[in-house]
Amino acid sequence: MKSIYRLGFKEPTPIQKACIPAAAHQGKDVVGAAETGSGKTLAFGLPILQRLLEEQDKASNMGDNVGEEAERFAPKGLLRALIITPTRELAIQVTDHFKEAAHGINIRVVSIVGGMSTEKQERLLKARPEIIVGTPGRLWELMSGGEKHLVELHSLSFFVLDEADRMIENGHFRELQSIIDMLPMASGSIGGQSQSSENCQTLSNMQIKKRQTFVFSATIALSADFRKKLKRGSLKSKQSMADGLNSIEMLSERAGMRANAAIIDLTNASILANKLEESFIECKEEDKDAYLYYILSVHGQGRTIVFCTSIAALRHTSALLRILGINVWTLHAQMQQRARLKAIDRFRSNEHAILVATDVAARGLDIPGVRTVVHYQLPHSAEVYVHRSGRTARACTDGCSIALISSNDTSKFASLCKSFSKESFQRFPLEESYMQEVMRRLSLARQIDKITRKDSQEKAKKTWFERNAESIELMVENDDSEEEIVNNHKQKRVTSMQLKNLQQELNTLLSRPLQPKMFSHRYLAGAGISPLLQHQFEELTRQKLDQGVNLGDNKRRKLVVIGQDCVEPLQALRSSGQEVRMDVKETAEKRRDLENLRRKRKGEKKRLRDQRRQQKKRLKEVDE
Repeated sequence: MKSIYRLGFKEPTPIQKACIPAAAHQGKDVVGAAETGSGKTLAFGLPILQRLLEEQDKASNMGDNVGEEAERFAPKGLLRALIITPTRELAIQVTDHFKEAAHGINIRVVSIVGGMSTEKQERLLKARPEIIVGTPGRLWELMSGGEKHLVELHSLSFFVLDEADRMIENGHFRELQSIIDMLPMASGSIGGQSQSSENCQTLSNMQIKKRQTFVFSATIALSADFRKKLKRGSLKSKQSMADGLNSIEMLSERAGMRANAAIIDLTNASILANKLEESFIECKEEDKDAYLYYILSVHGQGRTIVFCTSIAALRHTSALLRILGINVWTLHAQMQQRARLKAIDRFRSNEHAILVATDVAARGLDIPGVRTVVHYQLPHSAEVYVHRSGRTARACTDGCSIALISSNDTSKFASLCKSFSKESFQRFPLEESYMQEVMRRLSLARQIDKITRKDSQEKAKKTWFERNAESIELMVENDDSEEEIVNNHKQKRVTSMQLKNLQQELNTLLSRPLQPKMFSHRYLAGAGISPLLQHQFEELTRQKLDQGVNLGDNKRRKLVVIGQDCVEPLQALRSSGQEVRMDVKETAEKRRDLENLRRKRKGEKKRLRDQRRQQKKRLKEVDE
């Protein structure tokens, strides 16, 4: 309670209010589902800490005369809770939350994840921590290697699966099945079971009965038949080894979910957070970079996460943004763990930071102050969309998500809306007068990126060739003639000069703020007064009348330049004046009709072209 008070929590969230009594006071297993950012970590974390503290208290009250009896109530140096998460970042975050909640308590918490030194993790395990949070891959690597603290599961009191829906994705977590098969069973034995699990059978049924299983996710779907099985207690403690973990129900059964488990489903119809405001921008595929730059430069307030589905798209996008002078951090699965943690720390430390990430950042990361989520590419499933959007509007705060929709994404977007029972979507407000300047900057950035990427590829190829030649002790000779060497040198000079000119031109554009088309420095209203410009004039007048403009103030003011809106996306969405909504079904039909029309016109052009070609051929034959 001291830790909870120190962390500033005043009352439990709905998922905590529902889970803590069932898990801590009634000792039940729990299958829990709630929107992202609802406090699920403490919903299973507090019951674990509560039980370990109760055991310590009971053992201390028994006194020193009955040491063996006290050791039975509160065993020391044994693994008591095993928590498995799908990603390394989530495991480290859960570990940090446990350490914060267990501050001042003699309970050790350790994270075991890939990308870190195995030797260091083995040293941490020698301290025999009571709680371990890990990812399936590294946990199974150490378990199969005979790590003593991990294979002694007879004392395990809690088994937790966080973000369980991700655990059952095909081919991702085969190690999880092996870990679950090592858990002690209430009765019977499975062929091929490890020696450690067989030894666990010698324990009393009372010890095994004490183990609680918690399965949590932001998206969960349980059949009525499975719910009845839980109530009747007719679940099998283990399935055959041939059965895979292809559903949350199967996962719960294999993990030994007990009868009368508490099923707590607090997800709403749309599954998304109540204070999340969703929007979209329709654009061509090649214009997504331009609209992303527009959002980040005109509405670059608060922390923003940009999600891509592929690492190639992430690298392309982050390179362009850096050329355009926007400082971004990247996060994807091919980065080393140290670099991934550094990116997250830097993102946390800046209130206006931008993170470009793949779906590795979509799960469980609790970063306060994320105001906007941009879907640069739509995810492949509705569940991933939920988790992506759940990085904002967390813990009862508000937030905004923006999806960039090209004609290729329309059908996927329509199916996403159908999954959330949404018939319409809010259109994000745009000032089209800025787009000409945005496109001009982006064109220069693309040219610079093309030159630098080509140069880096040539250097990498040359380095690879020289490195491999050196490894087999071969001398590399330059067979180019003097003329070729001179031409190559000239070409490099021309390319270097071209790159320098492009960078100078872009730097000149970036040195001044974005300006709308036909903006006049001499006559501010020369191109007409847009609603945005009028709003800014009114705001400037109000500032002058109320407190005046403090020119010595170096803080970033809300109004940066006349003609440029600098409010965050959520505020722009709310104050966009007329609310424009899109009928998803109607739009999908329009898109299909448009595609059919384009296909028809293309076919007609091809037919006319072939007809003209044949006519020319006949005329040529007649002349001959």
